[in-house]
Amino acid sequence: MYAATQSSSYQLPVEPAPRTLLIVEDDKAFLERLSRAMETRGFTVTSCDNVPEGLAAIEQSPPAFAVVDLRVGDGNGLDVVAALQSKRPGARAIVLTGYGNIATAVTAVKLGAVDYLAKPADADEVAAALLAVGGAKSELPQNPMSADRVRWEHIQRIYEMCDRNVSETARRLNMHRRTLQRILAKRAPR
Repeated sequence: MYAATQSSSYQLPVEPAPRTLLIVEDDKAFLERLSRAMETRGFTVTSCDNVPEGLAAIEQSPPAFAVVDLRVGDGNGLDVVAALQSKRPGARAIVLTGYGNIATAVTAVKLGAVDYLAKPADADEVAAALLAVGGAKSELPQNPMSADRVRWEHIQRIYEMCDRNVSETARRLNMHRRTLQRILAKRAPR
């Protein structure tokens, strides 16, 4: 009988793990910026601006990674994290929020999130948190945003959410309209 043997020196190439990423974020401008930035870092991105779309994307094809906003307009981002962990237990999810507190951070980790980042988080911080090995935490940013820049980013986000309506933005920020106009006319602080 002829026995076919395979040479032990030949091995099939090992393909890297798929870098599929789901982003669930209701701030559309931030969602677009983060999606583009993560694509340039080698991720295949699926972006959703609400919880039902995020849950449907997980049902259809559970990604290896997820970035989920804690408070999405129509639901809770933790529902997305829980659904992802039930469909793909090894998936790495991080939670982004502008409303951080210890109770929600603990809940996020219990549901399977590997990290909990405060907004505004940049793409480098997000990628570092997603790709951190084992229990390693992502490093602190080398050049964190100044308090003035964080304030400016928050004002810009609210301004965009109000469809660039200065009066509505000023009302929501509890700020005088003329003060807001002066802030919007200036360049972004460093």
